[in-house]
Amino acid sequence: MEHCHPNISYWTLHGLWPDKGIDCNSSWHFNASQIEDLLPDMEKSWPDLLHPTSTGFWKYEWHKHGTCAARAASLNSQHKYFSKALELYHKVDMDGILRKFDIIPSEKYYTFSQIEGVIENFYGVKPKIQCIHPSKNADAQILGQIEICFNPDFTLLDCDKQGDWDKLMAVDKASGFSVCDHDKPVYYPPLS
Repeated sequence: MEHCHPNISYWTLHGLWPDKGIDCNSSWHFNASQIEDLLPDMEKSWPDLLHPTSTGFWKYEWHKHGTCAARAASLNSQHKYFSKALELYHKVDMDGILRKFDIIPSEKYYTFSQIEGVIENFYGVKPKIQCIHPSKNADAQILGQIEICFNPDFTLLDCDKQGDWDKLMAVDKASGFSVCDHDKPVYYPPLS
């Protein structure tokens, strides 16, 4: 976290991930010129937090997830994939909704049910909320990632209807995120 882009103070997009498949077509190379018109929005809404001037994160997301999502006609090009992800990000407006219900970066702690409840009550679906656990014996966890799930027609879907993700995806080793402990306080830290 200490190496992240310092000027981001809002929720950003991490990706659009199909339910099945990873790295589906390694011969379909990422080409930033195909999404040139999207770049200003992507730089703001879908930034590479570690390397802000690089397209490496988008290339990674395209190879890992976009080439699988492209099996659907509505996502069968780089432009369609990235523009749909941006459209859904703006539609959901996670930052705006959390702020509207006073869940903001601060020194105070929230309960897991407060955060989940705001999202569930506003959208009518259950999100997948992941946290960073500083240590096994820590008294609190840090809010890390919130996933919103969609049906293939891009209508909202309960994330727990996606399958047993607690067991299948309990830990994202690359990010350090894992499923939040429902009984521990959640810290949503302000920028230092």
